[in-house]
Amino acid sequence: MYRINKKENSIVKLKERLFSELGFKERENLQEWVADNPQVLGEELLIIQKEFDGFSETNERLDLLALDKDGGIVVIENKLDDTGKDVVWQALKYTSYCSTLTTEQIVTIFQKYLDKEGRDEDAKEVILDFLQREDADELLLNDKDQRIMFVANHYRKEVTSTVMWLLEHDIQIQCFRAVPYSLGEDLFLQIEQIIPLPETADFLISAKEKEREKKYVGEKAKETNAFLNKFWSQLKNELRSRGIKEFEQVRNLDRWYFGFSSQGAKYSFALGRQLHRVEMYFYNDEDKQKIDAMYQFKDEIEQQVPNLIWQRLEDKKASRIKLEMTQEIKSKFRGKWGEDEYTEDLINWLCDSMAIFYPVLTSYWERVRAS
Repeated sequence: MYRINKKENSIVKLKERLFSELGFKERENLQEWVADNPQVLGEELLIIQKEFDGFSETNERLDLLALDKDGGIVVIENKLDDTGKDVVWQALKYTSYCSTLTTEQIVTIFQKYLDKEGRDEDAKEVILDFLQREDADELLLNDKDQRIMFVANHYRKEVTSTVMWLLEHDIQIQCFRAVPYSLGEDLFLQIEQIIPLPETADFLISAKEKEREKKYVGEKAKETNAFLNKFWSQLKNELRSRGIKEFEQVRNLDRWYFGFSSQGAKYSFALGRQLHRVEMYFYNDEDKQKIDAMYQFKDEIEQQVPNLIWQRLEDKKASRIKLEMTQEIKSKFRGKWGEDEYTEDLINWLCDSMAIFYPVLTSYWERVRAS
């Protein structure tokens, strides 16, 4: 790794180091870095417990316990300069223990974590915000296979061999290499996924998802997931045909929303039970500074994008600006939900709305960030 000196148009090589020679510890340092910045693992994760030891008849404890955006359990094991030879076996044990956790147990575990951290927050509300769900009655966690993530500097051959074998047998497992560097007194950290390689991960996931589909529980769930994947694919095609490229890299998923994050905001299409919408969503806006900063331009914005709905979400950590379909517009759609004619009308409305919504809201958000 090199540091760029723009002024001198040169690069300086950083020195690769070991955590141990720099005096860093597994629990006090690496674990805390990952806990405070879970996005270094390549996706949005919600840490719900550290040093979790809530297993029956055993004193074992796992490093970090997290939820992914599907509400699935993620077991994160951190090692420093060497994984050791038993790390995979340990993680598999922890994951098997966690496989039986219910939604209420997970909420309780997270609430204990929040209380211990001195965060005056309600665990269920934080989870709902993270998953972008509004109805607590529909909250279902840990309903899919659990996942494992390793973070370490060096992986022994027996570890990588076992991980590759587990991947072949449909165990969701990832390895990240964490490397400290130094340049004089300055220290740097690089964390990158090495197994599976990011460029092959989507292919592996798609292949495994197709394989798992045969075993998926519930015909209705299959139909819904297939519809959503197809719907978002059709939406992307329409966006592409209109020259709207911002959503090109977003993966098709079996979720009711579809979007991407940029500069502290998420822009999404969302399919609701009754009405559909496009939105700008602020995850971390507990003090409401983000939406309030945008609100000062409300009149100007609404001259260009009428009928916006501004939601401060006072009881939540997030806030939202959305453009929602009206019942009058919906009544003009052809056919019924799920039929081709309805889908075509819905996609056109979503694309028309985002084509107006995104450039205006983004331009004002850039003004806010620059001020």
